[in-house]
Amino acid sequence: MSKMNAVLFAVAFIVLVNLWIVEANTIGVCIRNCAQCKKMFGPYFEGQLCADACIKFKGKMIPDCEDLTSIAPFLSKFSQY
Repeated sequence: MSKMNAVLFAVAFIVLVNLWIVEANTIGVCIRNCAQCKKMFGPYFEGQLCADACIKFKGKMIPDCEDLTSIAPFLSKFSQY
């Protein structure tokens, strides 16, 4: 392997690791926001569904507890009966 190929391989590896770290961090932020919304809305918020969506969409949609459109898919009617 030539020196140039080794450098290109190292740069590509660093870029891929960076992308993986950013994605993992984004998913973590998404899941923490789901937990915060669950604390705020209690039984009216489907926290597990929210966390599953974070993983499925790789953190691309981060719920904001104060933005109804971002949490609407995870709100439910609570019934005691």
